Amino acid sequence: MKHIAIVEDEAAIRENYMDVLRKHGYKVQGYADRQQAQQAFELKLPDLAIIDIGLGHEIDGGFALCQSLRALSPTVPIIFLTARDSDFDTVCGLRMGADDYLTKDISLPHLMARIAALFRRSELMSAPATEETLLHRGALTIDQNKMQIFWQEQHIDLTVTEFWMVYALAKRPGHVRSRQDLMEDAHVVVDDSTITSHIKRIRKKFAQHDADFDHIHTVYGMGYRWGA
Repeated sequence: MKHIAIVEDEAAIRENYMDVLRKHGYKVQGYADRQQAQQAFELKLPDLAIIDIGLGHEIDGGFALCQSLRALSPTVPIIFLTARDSDFDTVCGLRMGADDYLTKDISLPHLMARIAALFRRSELMSAPATEETLLHRGALTIDQNKMQIFWQEQHIDLTVTEFWMVYALAKRPGHVRSRQDLMEDAHVVVDDSTITSHIKRIRKKFAQHDADFDHIHTVYGMGYRWGA
């Protein structure tokens, strides 16, 4: 049974989501503030975390919690579920390592579908690596089963969403992938600006290991491609 942590300071909202998640077969633990959640995560990581941004008196407590959770695990799926829908907040959430950013007007079936998609991707990491599951593109190596990417034999710390975007680009070098293509391959539904934010974060992570990295090309008006 998958364990989901939901961090939401409004008790009625928290209990409502917890009830829905339990009815779908998940084990759920709720937390009212950042401190409670962080202490619990340090003892045992959840399989997935759903976090609000504003937590009690901490206007950006969810952002701080996301950062600390990502430091504990580079791969545990993190979803922001919040009433804050500005582009600034969305970009901040993704830059801090969240895999998805949803607003509270999302329908429950849609939310459950997004959770299920993240779990499907995470489960691939437990499969053993074989040469058939490895993709080599010059200095790039992708282990599809373990969802790991290496550049010049150095591990690149990507979220699951970022992993699938790189995989979608690298599996067909030179072919332009539209933002819609990348959403489909990453199993996410977000706006164009969010895809752009993901690409910027991916480039930055590669550049931290190789200052000359320039293999993700923007094709204006069309999308992105992996260049040689």
